[in-house]
Amino acid sequence: MYHWENAKPLLGRQNLYMTTPLRDQAWLQIAVGLSTSMPGELQYQRLVDAICDVLPCDAVALLKLQEGELIPVASHGLAPELIGQRFRLAEHPRLQHILSAREPVRFPDEAGLPDPFDGWLAIDTERNTDVHACMGCSLYVEQQLVGVLTLDALTPGAFDQLDDMTVAAFAALAAATLRNVALIRALERSTEQQRALARELVQEAQRREGELIGRSVELQKLREEIRLVAATDLAVLITGETGTGKELVARTLHAQSRRHDQVLVHINCAALPESIAESELFGHQKGAFTGAIQDRAGKFELADGGTLFLDEIGELPLPLQAKLLRALQQGEIQRVGSDRLLRVNVRLIAATNRDLAEEVAAGRFRADLYHRLKVYPLTVPALRDHKTDIDLLCGYFLDQARSKLGLQQIGLHPIALSRLKAYDWPGNVRELEHLLLRASLKAAREEPGRPLIRPHQLDLPDETASPSHQAAEPTSAASTLSLRDAVDDYQRQLIIHALNETQGNWSATARLLQLDRANLNRLAKRLGLQ
Repeated sequence: MYHWENAKPLLGRQNLYMTTPLRDQAWLQIAVGLSTSMPGELQYQRLVDAICDVLPCDAVALLKLQEGELIPVASHGLAPELIGQRFRLAEHPRLQHILSAREPVRFPDEAGLPDPFDGWLAIDTERNTDVHACMGCSLYVEQQLVGVLTLDALTPGAFDQLDDMTVAAFAALAAATLRNVALIRALERSTEQQRALARELVQEAQRREGELIGRSVELQKLREEIRLVAATDLAVLITGETGTGKELVARTLHAQSRRHDQVLVHINCAALPESIAESELFGHQKGAFTGAIQDRAGKFELADGGTLFLDEIGELPLPLQAKLLRALQQGEIQRVGSDRLLRVNVRLIAATNRDLAEEVAAGRFRADLYHRLKVYPLTVPALRDHKTDIDLLCGYFLDQARSKLGLQQIGLHPIALSRLKAYDWPGNVRELEHLLLRASLKAAREEPGRPLIRPHQLDLPDETASPSHQAAEPTSAASTLSLRDAVDDYQRQLIIHALNETQGNWSATARLLQLDRANLNRLAKRLGLQ
């Protein structure tokens, strides 16, 4: 078992594979991260980068243990969409073995157990290369198992001469990094961390980030806004384009509220026929109208004590808006056909993809109801505004697709990923989810065993594969870029187009672009295409 507290005595051991200056530089890089409050993801990445620099490996992964799954938090030498995957222990005996051991574990080249990172090497665009040397180490924080550190190499026997104590030192530093990130996050969230610091650290190291997938500034801001307003009973109006995840935000608000152990009632106002909308919201008495054969509670009554989520509130008919306003202002409802007033205690969350201010100006939505709903407005960003999250979203949705389709693994070709990043996503996250599910099915049919999603399986508009229309004239978005950024974007699109024309052959792409192969590789790396 390797604890972060044990790192110091391990550092003195020499290692065959790293010179003293290089080793010391690695220690310093990791120590700087541990001594600062830099974002946790950056600390994780610096750690694995330093390990890969000084140890004889082609890939390193740091995975956090969480509810019976191992979740990658950082990697070096592995495909970017790996982040967002979930490695279920029952499906990965090598990872199970590493977790159960108290010493670094080396696997023979022909161990007979599938390596979880076979087909995940970033240098392998076809995603079909197996690793040949593998070892790993379990990580502990305050006597609690919190994750693993894995090393992989293409060279058989690469780790045979590697000193166990050196691996232990890096394992201890990895555990220290998990501890440090957990500490910073606990300090940010709580003013009482001193009373139960150890418990907080372990809980944070194992905490699920939630279903709002993304690390962008936009998503972080949204999460913070949700945490702020969830603890209150204020009405919340969620706005955003179709497919951005407004319902998910509503469910997250309820889950983090004081009413989380009560019911969340969801009603789609766009699907309500006007003739029965009032009955659906407020209920009716027996005999109130033809077909009312018994008393029926409406959604407000059903949500009493909990949360009522009115999706697509902008579609609600004007006559019903007045009755909804009265219910919100007075906390009272009246069933159709009844003279009796009923008191209800409901926290209201509404959502719409319409601009309600414009609807008010056009006379299609009541101004007083609009202001009553938007006590605390939340805007869910469009996917095109946080494209940096596409890697993570792809990993998450591919893992879901793998489970739904019964696959062992599903990968994403780098050119396909580049096309996804170049697309504007009018259907937002929902469109990405459905596209990847379709593409996974096609890839599984064409490449049984270890399918890889390729550009032709994405069903994206042709313009994402060709830069010609994008370069014809600057768009309003592009006009805000610097000249260097605009040139980089144009070069990136040209390379992607050429790669599509040559079926991903880099040598043929270099000839097509009239570039030296080495120069093309350097340019592609700088542009994030390799």
